[in-house]
Amino acid sequence: MLHEKGIVLDPRLSMIAEMVGRCGTYADIGCDHGRLGAFLLQHGWVDRALLMDISGPSLDKARELIRLLGLEERAQLILCDGADGLDEMVDAVVIAGMGGTTAAGIIERGRERFGDARLILQANVALPELRLRLSRCGYALTDERIVRDGRRQYVLMEARPGRAEYDERALCVGPVLLERKPGELMDYAAFRLRVARKALDGAQKGGDAETIASLNREIGIWEDVQACL
Repeated sequence: MLHEKGIVLDPRLSMIAEMVGRCGTYADIGCDHGRLGAFLLQHGWVDRALLMDISGPSLDKARELIRLLGLEERAQLILCDGADGLDEMVDAVVIAGMGGTTAAGIIERGRERFGDARLILQANVALPELRLRLSRCGYALTDERIVRDGRRQYVLMEARPGRAEYDERALCVGPVLLERKPGELMDYAAFRLRVARKALDGAQKGGDAETIASLNREIGIWEDVQACL
């Protein structure tokens, strides 16, 4: 949203901006409308922004916003697939608003281009898969946060180059969330239980034994998390 005083972010994007923090150059892969980059530039949190998207129409929206705010000299807009257009070292990379499987694929293909950059991630689904593939790709999770935006709850992650191994419980819930037990975890655990139980009802009707077993393990993990909070 654009007000007279500049960009106003929703709670999800505000938390992502906070996790990016102050740095030299950041890349936003799948930047969409470009509001996050515009906010970071306008407030001086980053010196330069590389705004990247596979969608031409989305990038046009971001370009118009950057032009409207007079930020053209500090922003570069790149039409590309994933990290394919990233040709310089950056301090932070944001990959947000997509599925965990898609995000993991972008990271695996772009690993060499990212160098030592921090990754700020927000996946809508498949978070356990994303955590697993991050560890296999040479990243360790260093921060995880839960943010509520309207009726939805999101998990945001920060990953840095490093070695890490996670068991099923940590992959499901998040190693940092398990360690820190933030106040938001109770509501999030209840939400994940509702989703898993609904999925289990559907799987039981379909007779998918492997899916049923996986969902039962997930339900057990979240029930245990609730009991420990």
